[in-house]
Amino acid sequence: MLSQEEFQILYKFHMESETIHFTQRLMAEELGVSLGKTNQIMNNLFEKELIENQDGNYRITACGLEALKPYKVQNAIIMAAGMSSRFAPLSYEKPKGLLKVKGDVLIEREIKQLQESGIMDITIVVGYMQEKFYYLEEKYGVKIVVNEDYYRYNNTSTLIRVLDRLSNTYICSSDNYFVDNVFEPYVYQAYYAAVYAPGDTDEYCLECDGKGKIKRVTVGGRASWYMMGHVYFDREFSDTFKLLLEREYKNTETREHYWEDLYIRHMKELNLHIRKYSADKVLEFDSLDELREFDSEYINNADSKILLNIGQALHCKTKDIVNIKAIKSGVTNTSFQFYIGNQPYIYRHPGKGTEKYINRKSEAAALRIAADLHLDDSFIYMDETEGWKISYYMEETRTMDVKNPQEITKALELMRNLHTKCVHFEYDFDIWKKIEEYHNQLKPLEEDEWDDFGKLYQLIVSVRKNIPLKQTASCLCHCNCVPANFLIDKQGNMYLMDWEYAGNDDPASDLGTFLGSTDITCEEAVTILEEYLEHVPEREEIQHYLGYTAISSYYWYLWALYQERNGKHLGTRIYTWYKNAKQYAHKTLDLFEEGRR
Repeated sequence: MLSQEEFQILYKFHMESETIHFTQRLMAEELGVSLGKTNQIMNNLFEKELIENQDGNYRITACGLEALKPYKVQNAIIMAAGMSSRFAPLSYEKPKGLLKVKGDVLIEREIKQLQESGIMDITIVVGYMQEKFYYLEEKYGVKIVVNEDYYRYNNTSTLIRVLDRLSNTYICSSDNYFVDNVFEPYVYQAYYAAVYAPGDTDEYCLECDGKGKIKRVTVGGRASWYMMGHVYFDREFSDTFKLLLEREYKNTETREHYWEDLYIRHMKELNLHIRKYSADKVLEFDSLDELREFDSEYINNADSKILLNIGQALHCKTKDIVNIKAIKSGVTNTSFQFYIGNQPYIYRHPGKGTEKYINRKSEAAALRIAADLHLDDSFIYMDETEGWKISYYMEETRTMDVKNPQEITKALELMRNLHTKCVHFEYDFDIWKKIEEYHNQLKPLEEDEWDDFGKLYQLIVSVRKNIPLKQTASCLCHCNCVPANFLIDKQGNMYLMDWEYAGNDDPASDLGTFLGSTDITCEEAVTILEEYLEHVPEREEIQHYLGYTAISSYYWYLWALYQERNGKHLGTRIYTWYKNAKQYAHKTLDLFEEGRR
């Protein structure tokens, strides 16, 4: 085992093509130690026959080369699986690692820098738009590994797929830009690259001991060094990390968080040091505005169809689209906020696969009607072929409070306004047909896992057979009247948002969706129904609307299961819909039995 100073001297001698003539004073300055310490280190290397002196010229010996072998970098892993959703809108169109910055494709620049340093064994782990990376295999001789869980888990799902390749290994992100080549063929110990933030930062900030070993990591800090860029795992670190990740990957917390969080939990077992870099040498672009500041080519031409679409729709130049900020992704779409002048807007990008269950032409037609009826004053434009949409950004809004009777009254007024306008609409939303489609897709997966899946379906079938289905005429419905879609602005105005599922249906499905998405009891639901109908409902009306609440709840329960199967997380909403499908189904059937007696 070499000391760090011994390693540095041997490494320097090895990297020089010829023998080196130098003074120990110069070496002391390079090592940052005293002249006496340098003299001691050199004597040790001579005694071990790791270097030799020929008339004042030094060179590494065969024994010295052998002593360096444990520190030789074996390979590199480049993580390129994620979507980088914060880097809207460019990451919606191509993986961030494939962006061209100052003439170089980010991941290609990184590959070439690794290879220039003698690191030829390179593995790229891909996921999002994986096919766009395939060409690198032939062009650079790299290996491709596919992470099929990229959309639902974090970067631990990338490293779990390459555990057998972890040794003396660089771990890189495909979207970093290194001004100078940071890679070396030999590295002394495991480290994480870091840059300094003079002000506030929400990055992972580092506290280190006197020898540079990381002893504490905090999320966020001020005037601090923080994790940025590449990481180096030495063999000892890799061996311990592999055991920990294999053991803990079964835990949801591990899968859904960064590998760095696993490291933080096990810092006593995993030794990692800091490697400091200037902030203008190791770069990561978190927004288009940051990229424009670094590479002026992106000011006038961001090579983005999305920005061109916005420019055409709003009659502006792409350089006028600024302050782009990704918004937390919804279940079915991704969105970002942007400004033109002082006016904020929202761009909604359709999620992958949503074309299978969302009719964008129907949505566009419904949005135009909603705008005319002032049910949604935010709408500006939607492309009914591709599904993207532009809206005004409504500042200081909140979702309605279902515990507030006045806000329930406003929501009922919006629904009734939509249902009673007799608007002609050419698209239908057949909730039962949708149920059958989801049920048939999920049945092979769910029925084998729990018996209740089939029983609940049969219960809802009984409701459908027994409720009076012709109580109300079909009309244009929102078909997604969950409370979260009722927004209230700072003036107290309420709007009904998100018209993706709109179509002709029984208006009871709208009220049913509203009730089924809450913890409102069946008794309270009857009172709300009376307010919606503006008269005391008869038994058959109650049966009809409560039956539709069961059916609507069941529809959204199946929808949620489908989304979960495709990597989306619905949280407690699944249980709410499941519970209400049962509760309202039994109540409806009880009413039916009472009517027969």
